[in-house]
Amino acid sequence: MAYLIKLPSVAADASGGILHQWLKQEGERVAVGDALAEVETEKAIVEINAEQAGVLGRIVVQAGPASVPINTVIGVLVADGEDAAAIDRALAEHGGAKAAAAPSVGSAAGGATGASAAHAASSTAAVPGGRLFASPVARRLAAQWHVDLLGVTGTGPHGRIVRRDVEAARDRALAAAPAAAPLAGRPAARRVPHTGMRRAIARRLTESKQHVPHFYLTVDCRMDALLALRAQANHGGAVKLSVNDFIVRAAALALREVPEVNASWHDDDIEYHAGADISVAVATDGGLVTPIVRDADVKSLSVIGAEIVELAKRAKVNRLKPEEFTGGSLTVSNLGMYGVSQFAAIINPPQAAILAVGAAERRPVVDADGQLVAATVMTVTLSADHRVVDGAVGARWLAAFRALIENPVRILL
Repeated sequence: MAYLIKLPSVAADASGGILHQWLKQEGERVAVGDALAEVETEKAIVEINAEQAGVLGRIVVQAGPASVPINTVIGVLVADGEDAAAIDRALAEHGGAKAAAAPSVGSAAGGATGASAAHAASSTAAVPGGRLFASPVARRLAAQWHVDLLGVTGTGPHGRIVRRDVEAARDRALAAAPAAAPLAGRPAARRVPHTGMRRAIARRLTESKQHVPHFYLTVDCRMDALLALRAQANHGGAVKLSVNDFIVRAAALALREVPEVNASWHDDDIEYHAGADISVAVATDGGLVTPIVRDADVKSLSVIGAEIVELAKRAKVNRLKPEEFTGGSLTVSNLGMYGVSQFAAIINPPQAAILAVGAAERRPVVDADGQLVAATVMTVTLSADHRVVDGAVGARWLAAFRALIENPVRILL
C-alpha cells in the first residue's frame, strides 16, 4: 500500500520549512531510518528519515526556496508491484487529487504544478461572505506595515490570513516600490531578500525587546589570575583552553550558586531548570546562532572547549539539530575578541538572562592597599528579565560569577 511522506514538525515553534534537497530519487529503494530529504528551518538544516520501507514512487514537492507547511505531502513510497495508479489513489484519498494528477516529478514543471495545486487547495477566499478572517497578529502587523488585508490571500486554516501572508504581502510591496535614482557616478544600492534565519532573528529579538522587561547590571572582573592559570594549563599540553571556556563554566557554576537565575518565564508559571545549560552565541554568515553546552557545571574545561568548537563548526554550515540550540539556561555573548570593551545584549527568550562579555584590557585600578596599579580587567553586563529575576538576585549571580573569574582555581574544581 502506498505510504504518504509528510513534512514533519522539525522544530518546536516552526509552522513549516524549506525543502532544501532530496537525498533519494524516484525509483530508489528506501529502508526504515534512511535519510530521504533535508529541510531548512530558521536555524538549521534537518534530515527527514523514512518511517516505512519501500520505493520512492513519486516526489510531490520539489526542493526550492518556498516554505512548505507542516504535514504537507511531499512524496510517496510504494511497495513492490505498485504503480502510478496506487499513488494517485493514495493522494486522492488524502485530498490531493489535483496534486496527484500532476506529471511525475521527472520534470521540474511537474513538481511546480503539484506544489501550486496543494497551495491552492489550502487557500480559500480571504473574505467569505464579506467577512475578513485574519489572526490578531496578522491584523497588528498589517496595521504596522500599512498592508491592505483585502488584497491578501490567506494560507492558514480555512483561508485565514496569518503572519506569513502579511509578511509576504509586505515583501512584494517593497520589491515593487520604485528605487531612488542613484547619484551620479555611484552604483545602485543592493537589496538582499531576507533568509528564514534572518527573519527569525528579527522576530525573536523584536519580541524580546518589546515584551521582556530588561534590566542591566555591570561589573569589572580582574583577569590576571585567570590568564596566568590558563597559560599554565596550556603550556605544553595538547588541549588549548580559551578564556571563553573559563567564562562558560563560571557562568554555569554561578547558576548552581544562585539557582533563581536558572529559570524561564511562561504565561502560567516560572520554570526552574534542573541543569545548567549554557548557550554560546556563534556568528554565522546567516546570523547569530546559540548552540548549547548541556550541564556545563559538571563538565571539565577541556570537554566544554571541545564541545564549543564542534557546535560552532556545525552551526556555521547549518548542521545543528533542533535540540542543540533549543532551550538553555543562560546565554554567553562574547565580543571581547573583536575589541569591544562593553555592551548590553538582548535576552534570548524563554531564558531569563544573557551575559555580554567585553575585552580583557590593561587598565589602571586601585588595589586593596589603595595603590594605583595596572591590571587586566574584563567588563561584563548581565541583561535580566525582571519578571523572573529581581535586581538583588541578579546582583548575587553577578557577584558569584566575578568571584569565580577572580579566583579561577574554583572553576577547575
